[in-house]
Amino acid sequence: MSIEASLLERSQSKCELCSSTTQLTPYIVPPHSQLTVDHSILVCEKCMSEIDSPEDINHWRCLGDSMWSQVAPVQVTAWRQLTRLNTESWAQDLLDMMYMEEEQQNWAMIGMSEDDKPLDCNGVELKKGDDVTVIKDLPIKGSSQVIKQGTVIRGISLSSNDPTHIQGKANGQAMFVIAEYCRKK
Repeated sequence: MSIEASLLERSQSKCELCSSTTQLTPYIVPPHSQLTVDHSILVCEKCMSEIDSPEDINHWRCLGDSMWSQVAPVQVTAWRQLTRLNTESWAQDLLDMMYMEEEQQNWAMIGMSEDDKPLDCNGVELKKGDDVTVIKDLPIKGSSQVIKQGTVIRGISLSSNDPTHIQGKANGQAMFVIAEYCRKK
């Protein structure tokens, strides 16, 4: 049996992420580069076009079902998508519920681009709800005010448009701050 036929059988001729039955194609889950049943999933055209940079946020609500798959490459891909979408409260909730074996977790993290997650000045990943300290004086764009070094921003949110930015309140004012100018508390 060919690899594509095996993938079709395993997935019951449906996208393994959203269950669509149209225009299915194999997707090799990075960092692997060879098409094998153990390192690939079958996805629809919609999922394939957004797998590296999700744009239709509501389409990815399907991950609430697919994240429970017993198929390792499906779990890895679902975790990566939820991580990319973790600025959405529903995606963060699903990510918090998701369980993966250590081997799959390592695979998922190896294939993530550093551009997909906000990192503080020490390279530590920032998550929604974290508290951070500003590491240098930062001018507030469009204002003559400055956020002073040492200012604490509590309960940050992540920007859905740019993973290098975080959102929070400092001195009673809501603002975006570049993550690399902060240190996680």
